[in-house]
Amino acid sequence: MTDLRATLSRIYYDNAGKSDATPHLDGDDAVLGGQDMNVHTPDLDREPTRAEAEAALALLRRWAVDVTPEEVSTLDPLVSRLIPGQEVSNYPALARAYPDAFEVDEAYKASMPDLQNGPSSLIKGSKQQIQHVGISNFRLPIRFHTRDGGDLTLETSVTGTVSLEAEKKGINMSRIMRTFYKHAEETFSFEVIERALDAYKTDLESFDARIQMRFSFPMKVQSLRSGLSGYQYYDIALELVESDGVRRKMVHLDYVYSSTCPCSLELSEHARQYRGQLATPHSQRSVARMSLVVEDDEPILWFEDVIDMARLAVPTETQVMVKREDEQAFAELNAANPIFVEDAARLFCEQLLGDVRVGDFRVVASHQESLHSHDAVSVMTQGQTFASASIDPRLFQTLFHTG
Repeated sequence: MTDLRATLSRIYYDNAGKSDATPHLDGDDAVLGGQDMNVHTPDLDREPTRAEAEAALALLRRWAVDVTPEEVSTLDPLVSRLIPGQEVSNYPALARAYPDAFEVDEAYKASMPDLQNGPSSLIKGSKQQIQHVGISNFRLPIRFHTRDGGDLTLETSVTGTVSLEAEKKGINMSRIMRTFYKHAEETFSFEVIERALDAYKTDLESFDARIQMRFSFPMKVQSLRSGLSGYQYYDIALELVESDGVRRKMVHLDYVYSSTCPCSLELSEHARQYRGQLATPHSQRSVARMSLVVEDDEPILWFEDVIDMARLAVPTETQVMVKREDEQAFAELNAANPIFVEDAARLFCEQLLGDVRVGDFRVVASHQESLHSHDAVSVMTQGQTFASASIDPRLFQTLFHTG
């Protein structure tokens, strides 16, 4: 059998020998009476030119025409991808058994493609900065401190994003998850979240970054009169945002309560007084989402503290354990605290304004009407953090709590 390397070498110089980059003498240029010859200087360290690469590709394709797919595979399986019209059909036979013993070394890892971190030439669409890119609803158990000095381990949904510069193709999103697992055994105060944010901001070479952690926080509450108790669950989110070099710590709380319509209450009493007609005012399950910036250099603002503020603002929180005496008490409590949705927003605002640990805030309230086939809603903000000219079209739909 002809030596393949010698054959390839001969074909190469037949193809490339006449290029401007390689002096070539033949035909009329040959020395009188002499043989055609290529004049070249071996230079193994020199980077090949594009012309040489094109010649080499043409050489491989010419050679592959006259050999079997097995011979192509023996040379290098990747060569088969270079043969026109046979990119798939000429693939070598592939192993079907899972290679349990295969181990990835550094050389193999370096050979693996990484399109997400590729050059800017791979960007699709406009080369613009992306403000948020990352992962959402990555779940893991996280420990949290409670106000009474205890710890709770809660299933937590993590959203982690960074900004992406216009000339970068993408980010390695698994780094965000790996960063969180490094800190998952620690109790997550805002200080620990800051360390996690620092880590993945560095890993992903980003200038802005955000972390949000959502969880359901249990708190035991007493019934109104029977002495029973049960666990109320509060949807809470912690958020750490760094933008333009400024960091802000935020807490979000969804508070579920009953709202009795003041107008309906008065009309019901009017029917009783003037006509002796039994009537009941309408009331409904309602939700307020309180979002607030936690001020630095102030005492700790516990989850329980935010819940207490909500209860002080609107005491008609939905009940967990109820006997007949509790149900009657709840009806009395609602009658003593009738509120429109505007009242609710201002009552929550009053509590937040009165606490030095709270900076900017937003209150979104939704009274999910039992009278109307629509809801009554209000949005109130303090400061610039949550100020916005636009409202998410589905914002109020996220305030439904089905228990």
